[in-house]
Amino acid sequence: MTVPSTKTARQAAIREVLDSGEIHSQGQLLEVLQARGVSVTQGTLSRDLVEIGASRVRSEAGQLVYAVPPEGPVGQESSTYRTSESALSRLAGLCRDLLISAEASANLVILRTPPGAAQFLASAVDQARMGDVLGTIAGDDTIMVVARAPDGGAAVAGTFLELAG
Repeated sequence: MTVPSTKTARQAAIREVLDSGEIHSQGQLLEVLQARGVSVTQGTLSRDLVEIGASRVRSEAGQLVYAVPPEGPVGQESSTYRTSESALSRLAGLCRDLLISAEASANLVILRTPPGAAQFLASAVDQARMGDVLGTIAGDDTIMVVARAPDGGAAVAGTFLELAG
């Protein structure tokens, strides 16, 4: 079987492979994709994994495997996706790496990141489905987080600062 060489087709094939079984490394994923007729370089595969939101999480057996968030609107759950605990763990790691500051005003929080990292971090916030967060809007290096409570901004900012450690 040969998969069209478009980015969309390639990323769909990556999702399908990750959803269908445990993949422990990019090398293993590359081999499976090549066996399915998907031609991709290691560098392109790495970028694709970032773009589709794949991350390494612990399987039930305790091994690190790749997982992808469900497609579709936030709120549609998938049994093959990580638990909210591991999504929060991923978010904590990203906050440690990317969060520069968090400031609150009423129910809004402004998060600062290095240039180019805001959309990536905002996606992780959305995927973590934090109960006190209504949603995010991201630019290049700034994320606006909307808290559910009218005065919840300070608490949400504090949560992000705690996650950043």
